[in-house]
Amino acid sequence: MKVYLKRAPYLLFLLIIPVLGLIYQLLNERSHKAVDFISPIDQSIPFVPIFIIPYILWYAYIFCYLVYFCFKDPKVYLKTLTLIAAGEMMCFVIYFFFQTTVPRPAVMGDDIISMMVQFVYTHDQPYNCFPSIHVLTTFAIMLASIHIKNKHMINTIMLHIGGTLIIISTLFVKQHVIFDMIGSMFLVAFLYGLSFELFSIRVPKKSETVYVKNKG
Repeated sequence: MKVYLKRAPYLLFLLIIPVLGLIYQLLNERSHKAVDFISPIDQSIPFVPIFIIPYILWYAYIFCYLVYFCFKDPKVYLKTLTLIAAGEMMCFVIYFFFQTTVPRPAVMGDDIISMMVQFVYTHDQPYNCFPSIHVLTTFAIMLASIHIKNKHMINTIMLHIGGTLIIISTLFVKQHVIFDMIGSMFLVAFLYGLSFELFSIRVPKKSETVYVKNKG
């Protein structure tokens, strides 16, 4: 319990998430000659409204696993948060100079699933598409989880199945296209190499802290 209490202050770094969300919203209002990257593959992908469920669950997925990382391994948590923040900032630069859009289908139903799709469409303009932040953050969590030791098998399965469903949901609810997904995954792979392999974030261990105190 004492270990968890000492790690709790690291949760304050999560405040970067709403700040990034605010920047996203500001850029989401700019159409600025938006172009679309829709391909024949995207045209063959059907619109499947039920995928709006994993699409919306993305919010809980990112928050819950970042909190889990924080208490399980603060070093992985900080690296993941750094990766996500850096990735989103790079996306924002792209959105500012090269805005893309995705054509959306008409949603005519009045059932709960259709209403959820309409809610997302209403509150998220069809811009800020390439690269996809949904895919970027989800893939970052999936890659970072590799460094979490002693994970329960069920947790690992849920993490990767949930992440996969979120990623493909962006295509089935017509929020993104194939190029948006691929672009995000390449960006995450690049930043993952930097944050997890090239640079090191050092989180002092309890034993190290005691040693420093005794030495002083």
